[in-house]
Amino acid sequence: MTDTVKAQEQNHLDQVIDKVKQAKKVEAAKVSDAKRDTDEINKNFYNDVRLNTTTYSGMMDTALSIRQQQQMLAERETRQEYAAKQVNTLSKMEDNPYFARLDFHEAGEPKAETIYIGMASFTDRPDHYLIYDWRAPISSIYYDGGIGEVTYQTPDGEQTVDVKLKRQFQIAAGKIKTVFDTEEVVGDQMLLDALGNQSDTKMKSIVTTIQKEQNQIIRDTSADLLFVQGAAGSGKTAAILQRVAYLLYQYRGNLNSAQVVLFSPNQLFNDYINQVLPELGEQNMVQMTFYQYSSHRLPNLEVETLGERFDEQFDTSKKAVATLKGSLQYFKAVTAYAHHLNKEDMRFRNIVFNGEVLIPKEKIASIYYGFNENYNLRNRLAGTKESLMKMINRKVHVEMKKDWVEEAVQNLTKEQIQAMHHDAETEIQDADEEFKFLARNIVNKAFQKVRRQIMRNHFLTITHQFVHFLRSLPQIIDISAFGVTKEAWQDSVSGVIEDLKVGKLAMADVSPYLYLYDLMTGKRGQKDIRYLFIDEVQDYTAFQLAFLKFSFPRARFTLLGDLNQAIFTHENSERLLTELGTLFKPDKTRVIQLTKSYRSTKQITEFTKHLLSDGEQIEAFDRQGELPTIYVEPNQGQALNAMKNQIESNLAIHETTAIIGKTLAECEQIAELLQQAGVKATLIRTENQRLVNGVIIVPSYLAKGLEFDSVIMWDASAKAYPDASDQQLVYTIATRAMHRLTIISIGELSPLFAPVPQNEYELIME
Repeated sequence: MTDTVKAQEQNHLDQVIDKVKQAKKVEAAKVSDAKRDTDEINKNFYNDVRLNTTTYSGMMDTALSIRQQQQMLAERETRQEYAAKQVNTLSKMEDNPYFARLDFHEAGEPKAETIYIGMASFTDRPDHYLIYDWRAPISSIYYDGGIGEVTYQTPDGEQTVDVKLKRQFQIAAGKIKTVFDTEEVVGDQMLLDALGNQSDTKMKSIVTTIQKEQNQIIRDTSADLLFVQGAAGSGKTAAILQRVAYLLYQYRGNLNSAQVVLFSPNQLFNDYINQVLPELGEQNMVQMTFYQYSSHRLPNLEVETLGERFDEQFDTSKKAVATLKGSLQYFKAVTAYAHHLNKEDMRFRNIVFNGEVLIPKEKIASIYYGFNENYNLRNRLAGTKESLMKMINRKVHVEMKKDWVEEAVQNLTKEQIQAMHHDAETEIQDADEEFKFLARNIVNKAFQKVRRQIMRNHFLTITHQFVHFLRSLPQIIDISAFGVTKEAWQDSVSGVIEDLKVGKLAMADVSPYLYLYDLMTGKRGQKDIRYLFIDEVQDYTAFQLAFLKFSFPRARFTLLGDLNQAIFTHENSERLLTELGTLFKPDKTRVIQLTKSYRSTKQITEFTKHLLSDGEQIEAFDRQGELPTIYVEPNQGQALNAMKNQIESNLAIHETTAIIGKTLAECEQIAELLQQAGVKATLIRTENQRLVNGVIIVPSYLAKGLEFDSVIMWDASAKAYPDASDQQLVYTIATRAMHRLTIISIGELSPLFAPVPQNEYELIME
C-alpha cells in the first residue's frame, strides 16, 4: 500500500474522529443535564407533590401527582443512561472508529458509493452515515464476498452490488497502523495478526475477522433449529456471541437480552466469555450451565457435579443404562407414563396439621380421579386444589372448637386482639361472637401453612412418583433394545432410591425427574424466552435437549458443538443429529459445517486431526509455528523435570500455560508435585474459579471451550489413555493449544497417538 493512500485514509480518519469528539461533547452535556434534572427532582420530590389525603378525590389527586413525579424521574434517568451509553461508545470510537472500507456500485445509481464499517454506527447528521454498524444489512457485503458482484439481504429483499474496492485497516489510538486492499472476504493478513496474539483470561470480540461461513450463522433469522457442527478452534463460540449481538440489534425494541439464554459447558467458560457482548455495546444474555439450571429447580436435592459425572463415566457397567436414560425413547416413556397418571397411579401424601392427618391421601386420590376423564393433568390438579381449599375452609369451624384454640385465645394480649380487629375492620361484639371471631382468626392463621402447601402441590410426592415410574419402565418400553437386563435396571433403580434417601440425584436422572414433575403439575415452560443457545451440545443427551425444548417452547434453538469432542456422551453423540431431526421441522432446520480451524498453528492442527478417525476433513489455517513435542519419560520424576523445563520455556514467550490432566485427582497430584518443586501454579478445582495468567492446572472436563497459549498434556501414557474410548478426550485436550503443544507420557505412550505421522511432531525419549 502506497504512502499516499495511507495519508489520504489518515486524513479521512482524522476528520471522522474530530466529529466523534464533537458528538461526545454533546452527549456528555446531555448526561450532565439529565443528572442535574434527576438530582433536582429527587431533592424537591415531595415539595412538588400535591398532598391531600382528607378525601377520596384528594387521595386520588395525591397518587396521580406522585405518579407524575415518578414518571418524570424515570424519563430523566433513562435519558441519562442512554446518553452515558453513547459517551462510552464514542470514547471507543475515538481510538478505533472503523476497520473496513467498501467501494461499490449499485445498479441504476450514477456513481459508486463508499462506506466505512465499524463496531457501531455513527452519523454527523440525520441519515448521513460516516460509519455503519457491522450488523447493518449493507455490512454483510464485507463478510460475504470479495471483489465483483455480491448479493446481500435487505429489509426489502435481495440487493446486488458491484464491489470495486475492499480495504481493511488496523487502527490504534486514532492512528492507522496498516492498510491493505484484499479480494478475499477477510484478508489473511488481518486474520494472522489477530490469531497470532497471546491468549487472555477473557475472550475478545472478533467482528473484524468474521468469515463468510460464520456470517451465515450470525445473520440467520429463519431457522427454528440452527445446528453448527465445527472443528475445534473453528470460531463456533465467537460466531454465536456475534449472533446474539446481531439479533439484539436486528430486533431492537422487540427483543432484549433477558429473552436470550446461553447454556455453556461450565461456569469457568461463562466467566471467559462474559466481556464479549458488553464490548459490542450489548448487555449480556442470561448465562448458565445445565447443572446450575437443574440445581436452581431442585433446591432440596444435591445434583451430581461435573467432576462426579466425569469420574462416573469410567464405570463401564453403567454405560448401557446411561444410554437408555439419555435417549429420546426414554423421554417418550416419561410422556406416556404421565398420560397414564390421568387414569391411575398418581401418588399422594396426607395433608397434616398439628401432627394429625387433616385430609388423608385416599381422600385426595378420590377427589383427583373423581373428575371427568377428559380432564388433563393440569386441569385435574387445579380442580383438586380448589376442592382441597374448600375442605380446609369447612374445617376451620371444626378446628375452632378444639382445646388448643381456646388456650390460644386466652393467651392473646390486648395489642394482638386490637390488631386482629383493625385488620378485619370490625368492632368488639358480645363475648360469644368475640370468641368466635378471635378463634376463627387464630385457626385461619394456623391454616395458612396448610393452604400454602396445597397451592405448592405438596400433597403430591414427586420422589415416590419418580421411583414408581422407574419401576414401571420395563412395562413401558423394551429395555433389552438398549442392552439393559431387568436385573441391571433393578440395580439402577435401587441406586437412585439410595441417592434420593440422602438427598442426591445423578445428572442422568435430573431431566426425567424435572420433566415428570412438570407434566404432573401442568407446567408449560418459560414462554418469554425467544432464543436458546447451547454450546458444546455434543455433551448433551437427546433427552436433555427434548426437555429443554419442552421447557422453552417458544424459543428458537442454536446448537453448536463438535461431535469429535464428546467427553460425556461418546458414541451417543453421533446419534444426536438424527434424533434432533425428530424434534424440529425439517424445513426449519439448518445445519452449518465449519471445517477450518483457526485457533492453533498449522502444525498443531495437522497433528491433532490425526487423533480422530475422520479428521482429514479438518482444514488448518496457514499460521506457522513449531511442531508439537512428545516426551516419553521412564518415571514420574523425569516427567516432572521435563514439565518444569517446558514451563520455563513457555513462560519466557507466552502469557499462559495450561497443564491439563485427565481427572481432578490427577490435577491435585500435579499441583502438589509442582509446589514441592517450587513452581508457582494455580489449580482450577471447580468451575466457579476464574482463569488467571501464568501457569494453571485444569482437569480435562473444565477445559472445554477454552484456549491457552501453551498446553502441556500430563501423562499421555497407555495406562492413562488405553483405548479408543478416550479418543475424543485426547483430541479435546490437545486442541486447547494456540501456539505450543507439549505431551508428556510416563512410560509407554498411548496408542491413540500412533496414527500421527512421525514427521509431524518432535519425539524426545529418555
